[in-house]
Amino acid sequence: MGALLNLVERNLHEVRVDDDRMLFHIPSSSLFATDDVTGGIIDALRVQSCTSEDLVLRLAGRFAGQDVNETLRELIALEVVNDGSPLTPELGISRVERTALNTVVLNVNTGCNLSCTYCYKEDLDKPSAGKKMGADTAEASVEMLLRESPDEERYSVVFFGGEPLSNRPLIEHMVNYCERRFAEAGKQVEFIMTTNATLLTEEIVDYLNAHRFGLSVSIDGPKTVHDRNRITVGGQGTYDVVRRKVDLLLSRYRSRPVGARVTLTRGITDVETIWNHLFNELGFAEVGFAPVTSGDMSDFNLTGDELVEVFANMKALGRRYLEAALEHRNIGFSNLHQLVTDIHEGHKKALPCGAGLKMLAVDHKGELNLCHRFTGSSLPTFGNVHGEVKQAELNDFLSQRLDRSGTGCDTCHIRNLCSGGCYHESYARYGDPTHPTYHYCELMRDWVDFGIEVYSRIMAANPAFISSYITPRKAH
Repeated sequence: MGALLNLVERNLHEVRVDDDRMLFHIPSSSLFATDDVTGGIIDALRVQSCTSEDLVLRLAGRFAGQDVNETLRELIALEVVNDGSPLTPELGISRVERTALNTVVLNVNTGCNLSCTYCYKEDLDKPSAGKKMGADTAEASVEMLLRESPDEERYSVVFFGGEPLSNRPLIEHMVNYCERRFAEAGKQVEFIMTTNATLLTEEIVDYLNAHRFGLSVSIDGPKTVHDRNRITVGGQGTYDVVRRKVDLLLSRYRSRPVGARVTLTRGITDVETIWNHLFNELGFAEVGFAPVTSGDMSDFNLTGDELVEVFANMKALGRRYLEAALEHRNIGFSNLHQLVTDIHEGHKKALPCGAGLKMLAVDHKGELNLCHRFTGSSLPTFGNVHGEVKQAELNDFLSQRLDRSGTGCDTCHIRNLCSGGCYHESYARYGDPTHPTYHYCELMRDWVDFGIEVYSRIMAANPAFISSYITPRKAH
């Protein structure tokens, strides 16, 4: 008697797109159109496990036995169906033994010329009290990258704050240092910066353009929205000055697309209006939204109902993204654009992001933090650039998050796209950065299903959109 066949539900997820059944293969983050034979096998095994011989008999009235057996072999190879053979461990490793750092975030100044009410930065200071990073610490950070991960081909140096341009001399010093140092090592380096834009001048914009900075501007939307929270130390709204500076930036900056980063706080859920203002009226290349759900100041966290509304509004904007994609236009909705990219390229993540694994953030003292959001927090640091990286402690931390046993992530169908969610969100909400972000799991699952639908429709009606707008992202 043949082996008993079972459906491996934890490895598959189906999404209906009109009359089509799309099979999302969870271990590989791959998407397949389910043909009739595949659908028939899945449906039959959902009802009852059976041998391959019995399965052929049960489906004999609909499909030829040869077709059933051929499809069955493919599904067993994908481990969507199991014949009793041991399943491949989903994660290639059960423990992180070595990181591959290629990015360092330099917190160049804790001081900021703004006083945004919702700011998550735990080490933020007023301009006069800002603690600026010294050149010796910044240089040691770069040397740490090269020492810890000498085999990487490309490295990134991120300038962060506070407002990073409030320590412009260090930025310019480090650009010169990095361009020389990485060239000597035969490596490539790119510079990235998030700025509130208020300190930009023609000279600074031209400098950033000459060195091909990847730029993001923190801006929350039209004046009435932006001025609610993004204010000066004296309490004045900053939209008018930011608008002037953005106009200056976008009129002169040519080396790379410039994105807008929007923070959604309590009472702000109108995603489409904000996108329209930033993309169509101001001219940003991309607009990304970051909903606040676990900030230290609970008054700014979106309520449960508001978070539902935000995701509904993101899907509404997503339908505009799809409509434009079918007309071969990209409307710069970066949240969905990234999700479509992940699905197309079959991205799978054992960990939620590169924090600790590929990237560390350095504070003004040289302490190594998991990411820029943790500088100034009570989470223990992982060494100092003037000493050593605490590799064992870092590996222990990452391995703890890598272990999904006993968590809702173990069988979740988006586990290889979400991987438990943001460390800092977990830290702020649960006091434990290894704790999954359960508070918006259902919304994220629905969002990924929506992304699968959008991707399927694009591939069916205008696959050229992918080659025009998804693949080239790697070149930026």
